[in-house]
Amino acid sequence: MPTEDRRVAAESSRVEAERFRAVAEETRVAGERHRAALEAIRQDQERLREEGEKARTAGEDAREAAEGARKAAIEAMRVTADALTATLDGMKVVEEMRRTLRDIKDLNKPGPTS
Repeated sequence: MPTEDRRVAAESSRVEAERFRAVAEETRVAGERHRAALEAIRQDQERLREEGEKARTAGEDAREAAEGARKAAIEAMRVTADALTATLDGMKVVEEMRRTLRDIKDLNKPGPTS
């Protein structure tokens, strides 16, 4: 019987070793899946970081464009104000000339003869 006990013990050890190997294999497979999931998460984070950087750059470009447009609008208003001032000055000169011509005309009118 001692041989039978050894055979049963050996068979039991073999079955236990097989179970241990199966658990180890399942653990290895789960670890590989976990690593693959972590890699997918890392890649998603990297993609999101790149997209965030693109959005930040686009926002900065838009801010610079808006600032340029604001400066251009201010310059256009300044040029318009200068043009209006020049027009007003011209109109004042014309009005002054008109007055002067009227005064000259009035001086050249024959007055009542005495």
